[in-house]
Amino acid sequence: MLSLTAFEHVINFSEMSQKAVLVGAGNVATQLGLTMSKAGYSIGMVISKTSKSSALLAKKLKCRHSTNLNDIPFDTEIIIIAVNDDAIEQVAKKIKHKNALVIHTSGTTEIGVLKKTFENCGVLYPLQTFSKDIAIDLTSTPILIEGNTKKNTATLTAFAKNISQHIVFSDSKKRKEIHLAAVFACNFSNYMYSIANTILKKQKLDISILSPLIEETTKKALKGNPELQQTGPAKRNDKITLKIHLDLLKKNKDYQHIYKMLSLSIVKKYKK
Repeated sequence: MLSLTAFEHVINFSEMSQKAVLVGAGNVATQLGLTMSKAGYSIGMVISKTSKSSALLAKKLKCRHSTNLNDIPFDTEIIIIAVNDDAIEQVAKKIKHKNALVIHTSGTTEIGVLKKTFENCGVLYPLQTFSKDIAIDLTSTPILIEGNTKKNTATLTAFAKNISQHIVFSDSKKRKEIHLAAVFACNFSNYMYSIANTILKKQKLDISILSPLIEETTKKALKGNPELQQTGPAKRNDKITLKIHLDLLKKNKDYQHIYKMLSLSIVKKYKK
């Protein structure tokens, strides 16, 4: 882990933020922009591929907006690329402004994608799930940062410390692994909730009936070792119950396949 004491030359990010540009107007860009605004920063411009999305976010941030990357002001000091992972490299190649610190917010995209084009670049990845319409407090959210130089890492550190108390220095390789873990813990889990909700709706029940169960499961998992907290018919290899559940899912082959695949994986892991 890098020592902050070595970064006495850190640029004052509260000044830099007056000359910042957000490229993107999706979930991450929206929440990051709102967080910066709440922290006292102002963003000079929002650029998005559609005028509707850029205008909507720009209105919230009280700044200008555009759909053209050539409109980035000459004196911009930091450009935050917050777009879909598969569009980062394409967007970066179109940015002609070479004097700014250019960063992306992806968990899986390597910093090398930006190094190809920019002398000053970095990554600032908030380890959180975002939605445009749900405000979120990033204070306790881990912010993973990586700069291509000590100076740029220091600048990112100064920014990250103003929005979160949990800063993690992570290179591209480690960040990919962390993002993979996050997909299992968040995205896949949420899809499981979606399946559960579909099953409950058939019985005219609300997913809130699972709230105590979900809360207790999460609480136990966060105690340190989720492997020790596993329960359920697959853990017990309860073949009768497993068959009953598979029969109930026979009209939905996708759900049945997911159930069977996960159950077999659990059985194999805990088989004595």
